[in-house]
Amino acid sequence: MTEPEWLAATDPAPMLHSPGWRPPDRHYPPPLEDPGTCHPRVNDERKLRLYACACYRLSFPQLQYVMDRRAVDLAERLADGISSEGELTEVSRKCGATASLLIRQPPLHAARLAVGGLPVRTSSAPGPQEFLPNAVRCDILRCIFGNPFRPVEFDPSWCSETAVALATGIYFDRAFDRLPILADALEEAGCDHPDVLTHCRQPGTHARGCWVVDGVLGKEQSAAVAATIS
Repeated sequence: MTEPEWLAATDPAPMLHSPGWRPPDRHYPPPLEDPGTCHPRVNDERKLRLYACACYRLSFPQLQYVMDRRAVDLAERLADGISSEGELTEVSRKCGATASLLIRQPPLHAARLAVGGLPVRTSSAPGPQEFLPNAVRCDILRCIFGNPFRPVEFDPSWCSETAVALATGIYFDRAFDRLPILADALEEAGCDHPDVLTHCRQPGTHARGCWVVDGVLGKEQSAAVAATIS
């Protein structure tokens, strides 16, 4: 997949099956160095699992079944490296089939299941299946991974006390309506990168794992984040 294709894609399946996506295991050889394919950071397992969770949450904003809600919460904490094996076993045994896939499948498989093939539904969701529009799923991918062909390195000077506080609130509360305020704080701290400021101020769908919020909080450099996340 090329950069123009990534930026214009309206179908998320090719985005997750392009040559640049390689799960870090022995079954897949390292991709050849090719400037026309995705940057290796798209293999970030934390972001892949958060992507699957975001699709699930947006498909079913009202999760009535308590174990499904716990499963999504657990999958997010699993992505951040702060869940216990005991809780994992309990929740995956009691929650619905799709919610269980979020926490039992490897991150890349969970992400791919979120974009097609199997229905995304809760254990208690009656009636016909309503899929999240493909265009929205693409927007979420770009929100979480940004432009993998042109990754942004965050200058520590941008991460002022105000910017970090705002980003922390956005992350914990999923308060993405505060992103334009974060853009103002970053600009005041000296950030003039157009991709960063535009992403915060443009309309569209955002999700936990947003590349700008992660950049401010220092999560871009590590798949495992501090155990302060709940």
